[in-house]
Amino acid sequence: MLQVLSNAWALLLGMGLLMVGNGLQGTLIGVRGEIEGFSTFEMSVVMSGYFIGFLGGSRLAPDMIRRVGHVRVFAALASFISAVMIMYPALTEPVAWFIGRVMIGFCFSGVYVTAESWLNNAADNENRGQALSLYMIVQMIGIISAQGLILVGDPAGYETFVIASILVSISFAPILLSISPTPAFETAKPMTLRKILQTSPLGCIGMFLLGGVFSAQFGMGAVYGAKVGLNLPQISVFVAAFYVGALLAQYPLGWISDRMDRRTLILLVASAGGGGSMLGMIFGTEFILLLVSACIIGGMSNPLYSLLIAYTNDYLDHDDMAAASGGLVFINGLGAIAGPLITGWLMGENVFGPSGYFLFMGILLFTLAAYAVYRKTQRAAIPVEETSPIMPMYPSATQVAVEVAQEVAIEADLEEQNSQDVA
Repeated sequence: MLQVLSNAWALLLGMGLLMVGNGLQGTLIGVRGEIEGFSTFEMSVVMSGYFIGFLGGSRLAPDMIRRVGHVRVFAALASFISAVMIMYPALTEPVAWFIGRVMIGFCFSGVYVTAESWLNNAADNENRGQALSLYMIVQMIGIISAQGLILVGDPAGYETFVIASILVSISFAPILLSISPTPAFETAKPMTLRKILQTSPLGCIGMFLLGGVFSAQFGMGAVYGAKVGLNLPQISVFVAAFYVGALLAQYPLGWISDRMDRRTLILLVASAGGGGSMLGMIFGTEFILLLVSACIIGGMSNPLYSLLIAYTNDYLDHDDMAAASGGLVFINGLGAIAGPLITGWLMGENVFGPSGYFLFMGILLFTLAAYAVYRKTQRAAIPVEETSPIMPMYPSATQVAVEVAQEVAIEADLEEQNSQDVA
């Protein structure tokens, strides 16, 4: 771990600051939209823009990096992020905010791709798994920390937006000024979606549904809080609760997944997440129960991302795992685009009102659980000792990080097989 910190401290520090800025702007515009009188549907369109841009960036960023290099891409995209954050309070119009969110999503996707390839280059085979885990933890801590910063200024003014912009502006200084060499950039060619669906229907359907759940958490949590009348400190704690739950549950559930039938675990975890959604829907007026609900949903839904990737890998050869990961990330992105739009519709005054927020996530998670039950009847489970090791991942990861995770899982699997052969 110390070697990882020595080689990649600048990258981890920069990414931590970037995540604080990203988490801050995501919550902040949800609150500011309510202040400006934007309708729930307008805010859902605005929030979906991030995921449209993120999906587009994940497809185009690799070509940009190959053309002009990591440093230029990172600096250019981070500069755009900083500029857009200043634009929000200056142009308080839904159309302008939607365009800004598309740009923010595109740029963050490119920044993540760049940073993750740098991180992979800074690590070696012995500590690559530790480096990736540390990177994911830094991301989550950054988002959680951001929720406290929203209390520093008045969301109706400029100050908090300026803080987010400053954080992003200084975040890439330690990275660009570090002496780490820029890495060669390679990504696996994605497997066709048809082949992935044939290989693992549960993996594909699950990733699509999970994209909607994750985008509702990240995109519409602050909008929900503002709609039900939570004050600013309560909104910040409510949004943070999703990520605290994810941080606490990721590794224990990953450990369990290597020791039992993954379909059964997916069923149980998705059902628990759906139950947490119903808790929020029924008892949303009680703030403590609202936090419990958010913690359960975040703690169950985020580990499902890793579980579904690991489950899909169980039916793939090692050579196909990296290629399949790109397709799964793309499927998750498609679901993420639809998430805020459907959530916003359900939250409309003429539909279910604010409780539609939890209803949407509950429906998706219970649907995933039901589909896992169905898939258990379609083919026999793979023996636990023959499954691939899981590598904990969060839905904010790009294809690069997921491919690195696959490499770590493959290496761990091969080492385990070799140790069994020797024994």
